[in-house]
Amino acid sequence: MQRPVLEEGGPLGAVRRAVDGAAAGGWEALNRLVEVLLEVDAAGDEAVARSALAIVTGVAGLVTRVDAHARQGPWYGTYQESAVRRVRVRFSGVTSGPVAMALASMDGDGRVRERAVAAMVARPWPEVMPFLVLRTADWVKPVRDPARSGLALLLGDDPGAYLPSVLPVVLRLDVWVRGGFAVTQVRAALLSSSPEVWRGLFGSDGRRQRRFVFDIAVSQGWLRLPDYVTSAETDPDVGIRVRAAEAACREAVWTRRLDVLRRLAGSRWPEVRVVALTGLVRVGHDSDVAVHLDDDAPLVRAVARDAARRLGIDAREHYRLAVGAAEPLLGAIAGLAETGSAADAALLRPLLSHSLAKVRAQAVRGLRVLDAVGVGELLPLLRDPSPAVVREVTAALRPLAGAVPPGLPWELLADGRVELRRAGYRLLRGRGVDVELRAALLLALDPDPRLAGRGKADVTRLARDAEQMTWRRSPRPQLSVTATQHAALVALAARGATVLGEDTSRKLATWLTRTRPGG
Repeated sequence: MQRPVLEEGGPLGAVRRAVDGAAAGGWEALNRLVEVLLEVDAAGDEAVARSALAIVTGVAGLVTRVDAHARQGPWYGTYQESAVRRVRVRFSGVTSGPVAMALASMDGDGRVRERAVAAMVARPWPEVMPFLVLRTADWVKPVRDPARSGLALLLGDDPGAYLPSVLPVVLRLDVWVRGGFAVTQVRAALLSSSPEVWRGLFGSDGRRQRRFVFDIAVSQGWLRLPDYVTSAETDPDVGIRVRAAEAACREAVWTRRLDVLRRLAGSRWPEVRVVALTGLVRVGHDSDVAVHLDDDAPLVRAVARDAARRLGIDAREHYRLAVGAAEPLLGAIAGLAETGSAADAALLRPLLSHSLAKVRAQAVRGLRVLDAVGVGELLPLLRDPSPAVVREVTAALRPLAGAVPPGLPWELLADGRVELRRAGYRLLRGRGVDVELRAALLLALDPDPRLAGRGKADVTRLARDAEQMTWRRSPRPQLSVTATQHAALVALAARGATVLGEDTSRKLATWLTRTRPGG
């Protein structure tokens, strides 16, 4: 059964906007989606209606959200007319359109749902199948049983037509109390499907779907070495990549396919390279592994160093020479930090002024790993043009925050660059409750949403901990401030009241009142 292919303008554009809103919105957005679908159904164009349902079912989890929304509360239309009543008016059984069937299948009345199931089985459009799947786990037996028998028959007759639309919803029913039946039916249909069907499902965008198909394909022995190699190199899911790489390298080791191992050893994915290098080690090709000493991935470097040791290569000396090159590799800098000592810090310090930001950042990280951080040499890099360098310098200076000029973090917290404000806030952590509260209140007013959210969360935590009962094990945060500092905190709390919310502002006001100097 062919799906309709239509331009997504007009009604379908409205459906797309409503779906985008419902995917991230609350009940109002779900109400709006139902309204738009009712408008599509009223137009009476079957092809447009099927395309609209395809848009809805194409968003992971949206069908189950709409179903839960229909059972938890009423739908209200633009003119306060009950959408539930409008759906029942539009739904007339087998002669109804696909949208009316789908919406009626989620009605709170079991008799309406039962009629909708019968209609969907009689006119089995692929676009309504996800809604039929939900009814296979219905709590009412007269609804559940015909839905199950209908799904089983449809999947048995034509799995290629219905599996693509059914599978994404079925995998979300696996945790439902009565969801096991649909999962079993889909698995049985997949086992009896043709290679074109299961390969098409394996090439979908859904991670859950690809994992489900991959598990079955592996258990049934459907995949061959080229399939595993392709999945290891191209699949976007790390779980599939690792399992495919392990299967490919295991077979390559057994059959001495060095070409496969070397190919995967050059993969752009570090987890694939590690598996391939381990395979090369097992077949005794340490020389192919040792060339990866300068790899960007730590685990790859560790495997390469083990192979280098068996070949008599001094990995530390290799890293020392590589770091001193005109254009040192990032993996060589990291490798020196992993194998060297504080005496090797002298090789990294010249890189702090390197023209490439990634080299400067790696050099700072290396000094931190070697425990050879000099506060004076890193302070100028706090205002480095690169956010990556700023992050590394901040991480390196945090354990030495006492040696940082006391006013510098506050200056950074007021800077125009987001990464500098974040750095200033991180350097102020752990300096006492009064400092943390003041910094968090300032950050809650930050124009950057992420920083403001972090500040609000920290203020909420401090105010909540200050209000907790005294019998709890964790002690209350102690706020010891002067009268001037207390007044400044009160002023900041007043400025941030609208941002912090009523509950947090109340707790914070109570805390500040209780700790007023001389109060």
